[in-house]
Amino acid sequence: MKKLGILVLVTTVFASFSCNKGKITELEQQITFKDQQIKDLEEEVAYLKETNSNQMDLMEDLSIVSKTGAESIKKSLENMTDQYSHIKDLNNRIQAKDSLNLALVMNLKRSLTDINDEDVQIEVRGGKVHVSISDKLLFRSGSSKISSRAEDVLDKIALVINDHSELDILVEGHTDDVPINNSCLEDNWDLSAKRATAVVRSLQEDYYVEPQRLIAAGRSEFVPKEDNSTSEGRSKNRRTEIVIMPKLDQFFKLLESPDLKD
Repeated sequence: MKKLGILVLVTTVFASFSCNKGKITELEQQITFKDQQIKDLEEEVAYLKETNSNQMDLMEDLSIVSKTGAESIKKSLENMTDQYSHIKDLNNRIQAKDSLNLALVMNLKRSLTDINDEDVQIEVRGGKVHVSISDKLLFRSGSSKISSRAEDVLDKIALVINDHSELDILVEGHTDDVPINNSCLEDNWDLSAKRATAVVRSLQEDYYVEPQRLIAAGRSEFVPKEDNSTSEGRSKNRRTEIVIMPKLDQFFKLLESPDLKD
C-alpha cells in the first residue's frame, strides 16, 4: 500500500513536470521573441536618432544658405535700385542737356539771322552744339589774323556764350589738305592751331569770355567735312568750329555709375 502511494506521487510529479516543461518552453520562446522585438526597436530608435540628427544638421545648413541667399538677394536688389536711380538721373540730365542745346541753337540762329548760312552753320553733333565759321569770314587766306568782318559774328556768339557760364567752349581750327609753308607758318597743323588760338584770345580779350572755359585745338586737315578733291569741298573744310559743351569734369561725372556693393 505504501509502495502504491509512492508510485502515484511520482507519477503525479512527473506529469506536473512534463506540463510545466511545456509552459517553460513556451515562455522561453516568448522571451526570445520579446528580446528580438526589443532589439529591433532599439535599432529603429538608433536609426531615427541618426536621421533626426542629420535632418537637424541639414536644416541648420539650409538656414545658413537661406540667410546668405537672402542677404545676397537684398544686396542685388539694392544695387539694381541704385543703378535704376542712376539711369533715371542720367536720362533726366540728358533730356535737360538736349533742351539746353535746343535753346542754344535757337538763340544763336536768332542772333546770326543776318549772316549768310554758307559762312556760319549751327548744328548739334554728339550732344554738343557746333558753330562752324568759314575761314573766308574769319581770316584772310593763309593767315591767322582775325578779319574785321568776323568781329560782329564773334560778338553775337559771345553774348550767347556768356549767358551760359556752366558750359565750356572748345575752338577747333580746320584746314584743307593743301600744304602751306611760309615764313610765319610751318604747316597746316601750325595754321589750324594758330587760328584756334586767335579766336580763343579774341573771345577772352574782346568779348570777356572767362579764359578757364576756353580750349584751343588745331585739327589740321584730318577731320574734313567734305572731299578735298574739289575746290568746293576744300572751301568747306577750311573752317573754325566753336563747340559749346558741358564742362569736362561735369561730363565725366555724369558718366560715372554708382559703386556696386560687394
